Amino acid sequence: MSRVFYLSGTAFLFLALVLSIISSISLPYLPAIDFVRVKFSGTSALESLTQVRWGIWGACLYDNEDKRVCAHTGHGYPVFLITREGQTETVGASWTRGLAIHPVATVVIAIAFGFAASTYEHGPLVASLTSFFAAFMLLISFAIDIALYANVHHEVGKLKNVSGNVDAGAAFWMTFVSLILVLMAGCTVCFGRRKEGGNDSYPMLTQSSGGFLSRFRK
Repeated sequence: MSRVFYLSGTAFLFLALVLSIISSISLPYLPAIDFVRVKFSGTSALESLTQVRWGIWGACLYDNEDKRVCAHTGHGYPVFLITREGQTETVGASWTRGLAIHPVATVVIAIAFGFAASTYEHGPLVASLTSFFAAFMLLISFAIDIALYANVHHEVGKLKNVSGNVDAGAAFWMTFVSLILVLMAGCTVCFGRRKEGGNDSYPMLTQSSGGFLSRFRK
């Protein structure tokens, strides 16, 4: 039965690792994977500007023909929102710099998965502890994502004569799902280890010997 928990926990970690890798690559390398996006309608700095998307390594701007221009700026970049009237609002670099924690969380998940899939004697225990640490890292990452979303919503709301709809992107929800999967992995691997330990706790009850009276037999 404990093997079922091990396999389930390993599968959860694998899925979380895949999602975390994808979200860590994000924009501008994977244009569809962003953390926050805003769709504009009304007057903006560029008449054709319809959308802005935020990733870890840069932002992408879209026009009304769905053509995009992406900036490969690296983590910690500002995005300026400028209206035709000259109003400028800025999503500062401090709000995007924290997104760099996502790759760090991915590395921790990879370590947990490696121990879960290994034949190391204490692999399940280390995998369980590492999974909970990865969950803590993902929790911080998700909090940073929420903070970025809130700041973009705040800055867009300050623009006059511009209607902008702010939404969470695919990477935002991938992080949330990864957090749930890693927590489930940590619990299942830990529970599987406890089940295995419980099965080995009382070996005297499973021995095929005759028990206490057998020592008096000739």
